[in-house]
Amino acid sequence: MDLIIGVSKTDLFSEKQNDITLIMKAMGHPARVSIIEYILKVNPFNCGDLVIELLLSQPTLSRQLKELKTANLIPVTI
Repeated sequence: MDLIIGVSKTDLFSEKQNDITLIMKAMGHPARVSIIEYILKVNPFNCGDLVIELLLSQPTLSRQLKELKTANLIPVTI
């Protein structure tokens, strides 16, 4: 077997496989799952409502929304 140097492990997999992994990683936290459930139920919404409804602090909510945005699971404009 040839040694591949300078290639990240994600380069060994297809774009689809890497995308699925990114989504699964993003959904791997119960707070993010509850955010997605809330967005699907209440649309449009605002972040203040999420803080109240989900009992998350604003910094925690911001961090979780960032993870969901990175995985392209929510619009960037939220």
